[in-house]
Amino acid sequence: MLHLKKKWLDIASLGLSALCVVHCLALPFLVATLPMLTPFTGSWVHAALVLTAAPVSIWAIRASHVWRKWQISVPIIGGLVLLAAAAFIPALEDVEVAMSVIGALFIALGHGYNYIYHRPAHIHNRACGHAEGLAGE
Repeated sequence: MLHLKKKWLDIASLGLSALCVVHCLALPFLVATLPMLTPFTGSWVHAALVLTAAPVSIWAIRASHVWRKWQISVPIIGGLVLLAAAAFIPALEDVEVAMSVIGALFIALGHGYNYIYHRPAHIHNRACGHAEGLAGE
């Protein structure tokens, strides 16, 4: 059960990162065509995404006990710092989208690596569904 929880935390974090990238890159085009989406362009959306992504990401790296593994923790923490800076420091408004996209990609990279790192190895044997025809059987 614990492995499943770790897996879904990484998947949730990857989904939140993708949502952030879509928000930053696609929403301006959508607002141009659908003005009713204008309320979703405010700074409150960035703050809400950061305040949602940070606890999920931190929970995921703590639950999987890989916070000491720099290949996982550095991109995630670095991405969260970039997202938080872009969302909460008004002086960075000119580079907010770039920082947000790069931060979200770093978070996705870290969680993707964590997901792959914890995936159990598949062993081909008679119990798996696609093992027919293996040499020597």
